[in-house]
Amino acid sequence: MFNPFKKTYGQKELEQFKFLRGVKCFKNLSNDELNVFLPFLYKRIYKKNEAVFFRNDPSQAVYIIESGSVSLNLNRGGEFETLTVALESEAFGDNAFIPNTIRIYNAIVESDECHMLVLPQGNILEIFEANQKIKAKILESLVEQYNDYTLKLFEAYKSSFGFFELKQAYSNTQD
Repeated sequence: MFNPFKKTYGQKELEQFKFLRGVKCFKNLSNDELNVFLPFLYKRIYKKNEAVFFRNDPSQAVYIIESGSVSLNLNRGGEFETLTVALESEAFGDNAFIPNTIRIYNAIVESDECHMLVLPQGNILEIFEANQKIKAKILESLVEQYNDYTLKLFEAYKSSFGFFELKQAYSNTQD
């Protein structure tokens, strides 16, 4: 049935929705739900070797790569160990969806230039407070991602048995 009062979107908005739906944490959101985020996505251009954030910084935003690449790494003994390289249509810093968290890795621009959308944590929390359905859908996507990470961790552990004790990842205390 045709609803003449249903919001319609222009081509530019539809393209933004398509792009955002390609980002794992936004994949389950409808156009109307994605539209809630559009006013809060700020475009930012970073240059090669520019730090987006460092480990232990407060988690103040989620970053979505439009073009370019960002190395997500840990500093170990003065050397950077790359965990992964985030590419176009990938988000990182997604622990900003959770209040009062800190960064667990460094994010350093790897490409000559990196175009990103920045979604501030304050806006995320406002959206979550006003719309529990959006919050539930994003958190569900994040749980799926973390389940995938855990599976990969177990596989890596099995293939390198003996280098560390897996129970360290599940301990209630931190050293």
